[in-house]
Amino acid sequence: MPATTTEDLGGGEAIIRLQDIAKSYWREALEIPVLKGIDLDIPKGGYVALMGPSGSGKTTLLNLIAGIDRPSGGGLEVCGYALNDLDDDELAAWRNAHVGFIFQNYNLVPVLNAYENVELPLLLQPLSRSERRRRVLEALSLVNLEDRMWNYPRQLSGGQEQRVAIARAIVTDPDLLVADEPTGALDHKNAEEVLQLMERLNRELGKTIVMVTHDPKAAHHARHQIHLEKGVLDRMVEVNQ
Repeated sequence: MPATTTEDLGGGEAIIRLQDIAKSYWREALEIPVLKGIDLDIPKGGYVALMGPSGSGKTTLLNLIAGIDRPSGGGLEVCGYALNDLDDDELAAWRNAHVGFIFQNYNLVPVLNAYENVELPLLLQPLSRSERRRRVLEALSLVNLEDRMWNYPRQLSGGQEQRVAIARAIVTDPDLLVADEPTGALDHKNAEEVLQLMERLNRELGKTIVMVTHDPKAAHHARHQIHLEKGVLDRMVEVNQ
């Protein structure tokens, strides 16, 4: 598939630029290539679903975009930073400032209530207690969980836990949200509520979202679907919403 440009994904300034990205892992002396020559631009405010069979490289690609992993080759620029040029400490600071993470299994801290889980990323920033509180309440309001802020994860449904996780992801006002199978552990009703919330974050707040999913129904909430096959971009589909 030819390089996917921002024009292909609706136009606008690119917030993610991947040029000839490759990623391999090593098992002793055996090199295992996962991504091969990925060229991809995603515009600011885009909403992209990465799809493909198991082993196609979609989660690896998401981890590279999010600065969780590093490429074996090629150029990677996200939110105005060349990630290849950052050391580990700089990369960790960059992630905290620019990226919100949404995981399949929520990754909430069980001994903290909803308010404290959402507050966690803010503790790494030089903010007053009152400013942290303002941001936490705003984030919980966006996910419609103000009335559950003192509940612990065990006291919440799966859908409520994922909404707390989304509030935690957006509380720092990141430029980019990355979601790895965000509805994989939810029933249909809760999955639909979470997907509608993510769509709202994209359309009303302008958050750029990159989501890995195997579920065509979830992918239909994105603006574009990018399919990977054996480590290469296979095709791009525009979603008619």
